Amino acid sequence: MNIEITKGKQARAQRVVIYGTEGIGKSTLAAQFPDPVFIDTEGSTSNMDVKRFGKPTSWTMLMNEIAFVKANPGCCKTLVIDTVDWAEQLCVEHVCAFHGKKGIEDFGYGNGYTYVREEMGRLLNKLQDLVDSGVHVVLTAHSQLRKFERPEEEGAYDRYELKLGKKTGSQTSPLIKEWADIVLFCNYQLMVVKSETNKAKAYGGERFMYTTHHPAWDAKNRHGLPPKLPMDYASIAHIFEAPAAPTEEPRLMKAAEPIQEAAPVITGPAVPVQEAVASVDTVVQSTGPAEPVTSDPFAESSTIDIPDIIPAALKDLMLQNSVSVDELQLMAFTRGHFPQDTPIENFPQEYWGAIVSHWDQSMEEILKNRNAKN
Repeated sequence: MNIEITKGKQARAQRVVIYGTEGIGKSTLAAQFPDPVFIDTEGSTSNMDVKRFGKPTSWTMLMNEIAFVKANPGCCKTLVIDTVDWAEQLCVEHVCAFHGKKGIEDFGYGNGYTYVREEMGRLLNKLQDLVDSGVHVVLTAHSQLRKFERPEEEGAYDRYELKLGKKTGSQTSPLIKEWADIVLFCNYQLMVVKSETNKAKAYGGERFMYTTHHPAWDAKNRHGLPPKLPMDYASIAHIFEAPAAPTEEPRLMKAAEPIQEAAPVITGPAVPVQEAVASVDTVVQSTGPAEPVTSDPFAESSTIDIPDIIPAALKDLMLQNSVSVDELQLMAFTRGHFPQDTPIENFPQEYWGAIVSHWDQSMEEILKNRNAKN
């Protein structure tokens, strides 16, 4: 048995979390990283000259965009998810739709928060694949103040934390902080001075990045950075100038590998409309992998005509995969959800949500129907 032991620093891509109050410049800072491309979950980069994917309207769309970068690492040197707290909202919506729940509290006994934590863990695993291929990953997030009480001390005090869900954050926030190599807390430096009339006034407002843990905020780094730095990319640029993990050249654009998740494969005779939504949530083993996603997120949107009755989350996935309304109707029929040629106006809104949360399996059926026609 051969076991190899190595010694010394190893240059690789970095995992960075940047969080702070709204408007402090998190996105602007992230835009200065090497050759970034943004997954803009909240639409904050519309006035910035940066490369970006289409705004993800579903968790599936977000994961597909990450899969595209994995398959095409030459499209960027840094992937920025701006912001991860808005991405968590997409995760919660996905988990609720997948399990047929209206809200995260409907699961009972905290199971919903466990599902969200597991799904966020899958996200970090996919981001780690990018890091291993030499792509830096930057997650931006908003901050929030929370009361914190140390068990060995009396009294509580305020501290800044990642602004994740009020209850989900207690499970997802530690995951993200543990995963990151660098956690930067961005804030304004203020000086509070009391006047002769004993009124307090604040002065200053210069922006700084904090790189080490403090009772009032979370931060860390593995590069020996000073505890406090000007909020300027030049302060940390040397970390990213080192060569990242090598990637093969030339980097040809190729299709992303599909995201595989357990989901329904339903066959048999047509069922009443009121039973169709419930049948979509029946989870069985997938019959095989779907074909890769061939669409380029940076290309112009498809010209497929999709009526307004279809929600935006499903519409974006249909455009991304060039799926027509007729193909969606045929898929609903071949799966036994609705009679043939049922108008989409008769499909309940809950059905659309179930299709989005089980999109990969829906695409398998659509591709199978396409192949049957050829």
